Amino acid sequence: MTADPGSADRSTAPTDESAADVTLTFGGNATTLLRLGGFTLLTDPNFVRRGERVYLGKGLFARRLTDPALLPEDLPDLDAVLLSHLHGDHWDRVAYATIDKATPVVTTPAAARTLSSRGFSATADLRPWQVHEIGRGDETLRITSVPGVHGPGPLARVLPPVMGSVLELLRDGEVSWRGYVTGDTLFRPWLGEVLQRCGPLDVVIPHLGGTRALGVTVTMDGRQGADLVELLKPPVTVPVHYDDYDRFASPLGDFVREVAERRAPGQLRTVVRGETISLRA
Repeated sequence: MTADPGSADRSTAPTDESAADVTLTFGGNATTLLRLGGFTLLTDPNFVRRGERVYLGKGLFARRLTDPALLPEDLPDLDAVLLSHLHGDHWDRVAYATIDKATPVVTTPAAARTLSSRGFSATADLRPWQVHEIGRGDETLRITSVPGVHGPGPLARVLPPVMGSVLELLRDGEVSWRGYVTGDTLFRPWLGEVLQRCGPLDVVIPHLGGTRALGVTVTMDGRQGADLVELLKPPVTVPVHYDDYDRFASPLGDFVREVAERRAPGQLRTVVRGETISLRA
């Protein structure tokens, strides 16, 4: 099914058991609660309120334009936090204060060092294409780190390293679902290596927004996001990270139009804050 800006699938909470085993609840920005079989992951926790600022490093700040739909008191027990990089709009001061320091955090080596210095005792630092697994009974959650480019050129020395993640739910050793959360990366053709290394995807969750820092675009805009969909050809795409901060320059509509005009493959599902959707095709 090709996405259409007038008929993008806006799903509500899944109603059947097969759809309900892999779901996403959208908290705003890049914060999602992923329920993958028996596992629960929180991605890029960002809890500050509308109007508050977060620090991006090197004298850069961003102001939040929306209120979060997930707050620390709303969270269930977590198997892990998946952190793409250590920026204030992905791990903020509220996350530092409220997330249990014994909670496993799967992230980059740079972010893991900083979190460890702040008392987080269960960080897993993954370099590109390294794998971390969480097992329970006959299920395994496999997390593979995917390289990304957040700061192009000289900005690579200013912005923190970033990683995407391929998440695989295995049952009795067989992959039953596979998804890719891009993290704050720009599009690069070599991201096609995700398919070569991990196999076909059930869903892609791209971080969009065309974020601007020091006059340079540092996350995918609508055009780059559509390039990624064309490259990876997922059955389902669920965009996040596009309107919560004042540094975003490419609204969700840019991406929806690009996908529709190109008749990009798969189904585009938009999700509002606080909504839960299935990640099955």
